[in-house]
Amino acid sequence: MQAVYDTQTKDCHIKDKNVNLDWVTNGRFDVVRLNNDLEEGTVISTCPFTTSSYTSPRGTQYQICPDTDYRGGSSQQINGITTQNACAQRCGGISGCTKAVWDSVNQVCHIKDTANDATQIWALNKQFDVIQVINSYNPVTQGSWTDFIRLPVTPVAAYVVPEYPESSRILIFSAWGKDTFGGGPGYTQFADYNFKTGAVSQRTVSNTQHDMFCPGISALEDGRIIITGGSNAEVSSIYDPASNSFSRAADMKIPRGYQTSATLSDGRVFTIGGSYSGPRGGKVGEVYDPKANTWTLLPNVDFTPMLTTDAEGNWRTDNHAWLFGWKNGIVFQAGPSPKQNWYGTSGSGSVVQAGTRPGADDQMCGVNVMYDVGKILTTGGSTDYTNSPATTMAHITTIGEPGKPSSIERVAEMSWPRGFANGVVLPDGTVLVTGGQKRSLVFTDTDGVITPELFNPSTKRWTKMASEAVPRNYHAGAILLPDGRVWSGGGGLCYTGGPGNSDAYCNKQVDHADGQIFSPPYLFTSSGSAAT
Repeated sequence: MQAVYDTQTKDCHIKDKNVNLDWVTNGRFDVVRLNNDLEEGTVISTCPFTTSSYTSPRGTQYQICPDTDYRGGSSQQINGITTQNACAQRCGGISGCTKAVWDSVNQVCHIKDTANDATQIWALNKQFDVIQVINSYNPVTQGSWTDFIRLPVTPVAAYVVPEYPESSRILIFSAWGKDTFGGGPGYTQFADYNFKTGAVSQRTVSNTQHDMFCPGISALEDGRIIITGGSNAEVSSIYDPASNSFSRAADMKIPRGYQTSATLSDGRVFTIGGSYSGPRGGKVGEVYDPKANTWTLLPNVDFTPMLTTDAEGNWRTDNHAWLFGWKNGIVFQAGPSPKQNWYGTSGSGSVVQAGTRPGADDQMCGVNVMYDVGKILTTGGSTDYTNSPATTMAHITTIGEPGKPSSIERVAEMSWPRGFANGVVLPDGTVLVTGGQKRSLVFTDTDGVITPELFNPSTKRWTKMASEAVPRNYHAGAILLPDGRVWSGGGGLCYTGGPGNSDAYCNKQVDHADGQIFSPPYLFTSSGSAAT
């Protein structure tokens, strides 16, 4: 990655990367070195090059980052601009201009559209220079984000690996392809990320003959993780953290994909719905016993009461049930349809209606978390799975004894509608909501919301946090780390139907094979330094 050019002999000396080198001044030689190892087009969150600055007559300070571009619409194009500073001056003279891009080849200054600021992606491009106001956030009140963590797969699902004495790794997976899915060929691409050391590795899991794209995931009481269905819709795989290995469990009675699963109070695992893959409709509940390694069908746990009214029909209406394991082997279903239900798992199973969210439509792919015992926050989502406006609406559902009516309270709404957002319960009982888009639209960054919000159950109010670098929409995730931080990543993927098929039509610019880690305000002292 380093070389020295001898201006007298005209020789180029490629330096040994395995030895320590001292950089000294010598007028005879020119040093050539790689500033970064990122490819052209790589998305960035900070400038990897030497920056300069410009202060407008209004006093606004702009950072100028060479060889980078902001993908996204421009509100104005000014021709005949011959320098980056001239472009900065034009932006500084326009009220509200916070981003501009200078095209050094065509000598055009692009004033970026502030209305779509959240979906403009910063990336390496030698043709352009970016001029922008750098947003400043107070970590004491808004937290802070790390730079990108680059990954070998597009994160669609993830879980923290249970380890003793403490966890240090996340296992992240996509499908059979690192950025493609469809066809269920029987293997899955994984990334192993150590959030303490920063080490990242990749592995292919094939021994369980399971493409785990879009499954149910639940923790077993002994620390193992069960992953059910997905593209290979009947298969169940169990991950054992003690051996860092996967084994195949008993197949489900009904093939499923986009189902939810929930761990019961007695250690079994319940699931229902999931017509994304396998046969469409008719997907009653079933329960897994890890001690016996058996699935038992629950024919009286009817899927009908929980169905949404999705415009795309029955392959969508039973997706992503909001399930919470409760007392005595009972499961509470909080949504995404307005109707809420209790599911019994003894014998042939049972269903008892619990309540209806007032003033709410279906909230498919909305946030749903139990932040305290019997207290469930639900927010966001959209009436239909895709091509559907999202909502800002939020509720708290309180549950008590199984079979009794739920109590539902409408609370303050989020600042933005969010479909495909993610919710994480923090150790202090607050709830962080990240990502999502104002109009749910699969495989896009359009209408993305990059500013997270924090819900405080005590005040029942939302607070805006520091912004992420890119949208996190469909096929993104967020997960709490043991040190109190939050990993957020992913978004994208493309359907090709199976290995060997062309992905030439895929829009790779909406694939986000990366993540960032958020440090909430409680991890900072009043001075803004890291709390210890």
